[in-house]
Amino acid sequence: MINYVQNLYDSGMSIYDPIDPDNRELFIPTYTLERILSDYLVGVSLEGLPLRTRSKVVKTKICEALGYPIPRSFVKTQPRFPGQNFDVYTQKSMNVQIWNEEVDAARRYVFLRVDEDDVITCVRVISGDTLTEFDRTGKLTTKYQATMNSFDNSYLFSDDTVTVANWITCPHSSLRSVNPNYYPSPKQLLPISEIYERLLPMVGLCIDYLNPLQERNRGAELHALICQHLGYSVYEDDGSYPDIANQLLEIKLQTSPTIDLGLHSPEDGAPIVTIGNTTFYSGDVRYVIFDGSVEGHYIRLNRLYVVAGYEFANHFPLFKGQNAKIQLPLPTNFFD
Repeated sequence: MINYVQNLYDSGMSIYDPIDPDNRELFIPTYTLERILSDYLVGVSLEGLPLRTRSKVVKTKICEALGYPIPRSFVKTQPRFPGQNFDVYTQKSMNVQIWNEEVDAARRYVFLRVDEDDVITCVRVISGDTLTEFDRTGKLTTKYQATMNSFDNSYLFSDDTVTVANWITCPHSSLRSVNPNYYPSPKQLLPISEIYERLLPMVGLCIDYLNPLQERNRGAELHALICQHLGYSVYEDDGSYPDIANQLLEIKLQTSPTIDLGLHSPEDGAPIVTIGNTTFYSGDVRYVIFDGSVEGHYIRLNRLYVVAGYEFANHFPLFKGQNAKIQLPLPTNFFD
């Protein structure tokens, strides 16, 4: 019986060194790969790890399992393990998301199932041919991302667009009886400078970290605080864009180097809403970005950046093009 792990260890090869699939001493057959990874990974706990750390831990464990040296840093290659021609997906749900590429029929796909306690309970390895059978649409879902830059202080980076500035009338009416999900009237919409001044006292506050995977709940806590500081007596969030429609306000809490912008680019010129005779576009939307850091069980809000969409990319560069993903539902008995 071939000892692939020992052979790979003795070879000194890295995970990036190509291996001919016909090399019977070094290229691990799919069924053997599944057995080796199952024996080593089942029972490993990923509890409490942030997503980026979790990914690194998984890849490190796989290197150990297969006899590869652990690289100083993991390069973003396609696939992630070129030498053995496989990608890795850690799954708590049955929905697989594949970014920026089609399913490769010749590639292997390693799926790690984790339970509610974030413990790996099962490993499956399948070919791309098999995975394509689960693709019912073949459609890509696209989203925009930007680079998160940190600055030495809090900043208001821009004025409002001419459209927004001309639409606002003074004095402003109280927001206490206003629903933050409703689109604004000219007397309700605050100038971007006023938004900055009302939210600046939030710098230094802490919100619950909860756990690394609960970004939605952390966002809700921040959203509620922002509503309070802007002068609303209620907090509501229907998940639409922008987050606080009444102020044309999109909210981002950043502890990572990538800003996820979803389906909306600040500079794509897309119409967002028409109120009366005025249409507001993506460049009119105001972005509130809190630069935070994880401190124990909390996230500290260290700095505040406020910028209108038309100036957004000057301070937070957009990734070139769009990131795209294919979403594939795995069969319910996939891990059985």
